[in-house]
Parts: sequence; C-alpha cells; structure tokens
Amino acid sequence: MVTLSHKAKQFSLVLAKLLLVGGSLYYLFQQLQQKSFSNFDGIVSNFSAFSLLGIILLSVLNWLFEFLKWKNLVSSFHKITFKQSVEQSLGSLTASIFTPNRVGEYVAKCLYYSKEKTKRIIFLNFLGNITQMMVTVFFGVFGVLFYFIFSPFSFDIEYNANEKGLIFWLPILLVILLSVLLFYYKKINFYGYSVEKIMVKMQLFPARKHFVNVQYSLLRYIIFSHQFYFLLLIFQIDIPYSDAILTIFTMYFLASVIPSIHLMDVIIKGSVALFLFGKLGVNEWVIASITIIMWFFNLVIPLLLGSFFVLKFKPKLDL
Repeated sequence: MVTLSHKAKQFSLVLAKLLLVGGSLYYLFQQLQQKSFSNFDGIVSNFSAFSLLGIILLSVLNWLFEFLKWKNLVSSFHKITFKQSVEQSLGSLTASIFTPNRVGEYVAKCLYYSKEKTKRIIFLNFLGNITQMMVTVFFGVFGVLFYFIFSPFSFDIEYNANEKGLIFWLPILLVILLSVLLFYYKKINFYGYSVEKIMVKMQLFPARKHFVNVQYSLLRYIIFSHQFYFLLLIFQIDIPYSDAILTIFTMYFLASVIPSIHLMDVIIKGSVALFLFGKLGVNEWVIASITIIMWFFNLVIPLLLGSFFVLKFKPKLDL
C-alpha cells in the first residue's frame, strides 16, 4: 500500500506539472494569436543587431535583479544559491499566470520549502512585491503630478475636464480606499497573517536586508522604465526625455492600480500607454508594438524558461 501510495503521489505530481505547463503554453499561444502582427516586418525593420542586443540586455538585467532580490530576502533565514533563486522565481512566475495579482506566486514559492516555513515565505514574497509596488507608486505619483499639474510648462496636451479628472483622481482615490480598507480590516488573518502582524514583522526585519531589497526594486524599476524609453528611440519617436519618462512613470502607476491576471498585464499597460502617448501625438501602432515587445522579452521568454523549472520541480526540499 505504501508503494502504491508513493507511486500515486509521483503520478499526481507529474500530471500536475504537465497540466500546469500545458495550460500555460496553451494560454500563451491563445494570447499570441490575439495580438496583431500584421505589421511584423515593420517592427523588425526598426531593429539593428545593436538595438536588439540592448533590449535583451535590459530584460536580462531586469530579471537578474529580481533573482538577487529573492535571494537576499530568503537569506534572512536560510542561504540559497543564485541558481535556486532563479528556479524559484521563474517556476513561480509560470504558476502565477492564471491567478489575479500574482497570487499563485505565493503558493508556488511555498512548495519549495517545508510546511513550517510557509508563513515566512509568504511574508518574504509579500515584502518583495510590496516594495516593488511602493517604488512604482512613488515614481508614479511624481509622474502624475508633473504630467497634469505642471503639464502647461512641458507638455503640449489638451484634455477635457472628464479625462483629466478621471486619470488624476481615480488612482489616488483607489490608493486611499485601499489604505482605509487595510486599516479597517487590519486584524483579519490571511494564512496566519494580518496587516497588523505584517507591519510588526516589517519593522523587525533586518534593516540591511530592507535596504538591499529597496535597492534591487529601484534598479528594476529604472531598468524596465528606461527599456520602454529605449524602444521609443528605436522607433524614432521624437519626444524630450523628461516628457517621455514622466509619461512612462504615469503609465506604470495607472496600470499598477488595476487588478488583472499576470499574463494580461500587456492589455492593461497597452491601453494606458495608448491613451497617454496618444496625447503626445505618438502613433498608436508604435505604442502597441513597444508594449508587445516589452511583454515578450520580460514575460513570455521568462515564462517559457519557468516551464522547464516546473517540469523538473521536486517538492518538499529540506530548506
């Protein structure tokens, strides 16, 4: 009976892996089919070997700092290798593509550790994500303020009252609403954690690890925001750097406050980017192309690599 039970568990694990990877690839294929590549030759013609290498390098750096960030967080209680950080980060990415706001990532990373470490891993993953979110909000608020309040001095944009009010106040109201809800429900437990407990644990977390976590989050943000700007240059969009980067900051901020499943981020970011850059007179096809390129190099390729790590995954590591 023990042997049969063990074999049943092994079979279930293999089946779960195949279903997850198969479902991920099918969903990815469906998304690729829905994208318009009718002007694919036009996209390719904008790239030289140097520019393509630059885009790849920025994507590699983006994920490199994500791997280092997770390694730094986990090292607060257990030393893991860089290779293990890569496997856990990419494997959990593949597992999270169907789930809203990357919830599946929490579950997937917990599977790499023993059950008694579950709460700690959930907290560390939350800490990494919330720090990245805070960096996005910081630069996003800065971008929104300059984009709308000081736009007459830099931008040549015309908004009607409804557009300006909606885009300026909606994200701010959402952040305020979320803050009020978190305060009101601060004692409600989720996987053994409440907002109150999380705040206490964040205060007790080693200051040096906090600092490194913020550094890596900041570097990631600088890299992927400037990757978008680099693509604007490749497509020969003549916009002053200050105007372009503030628009990019605003775009990521607005997109970040809209709930979505991970693989559909391209639609949210694409829609926001089309609207904002459309006000600067940038061709819609150019912005759509840039958004798809960013999506492909920063999500699709890592997701495919993550599928490999999911297939070779062995549960209940003694970490």
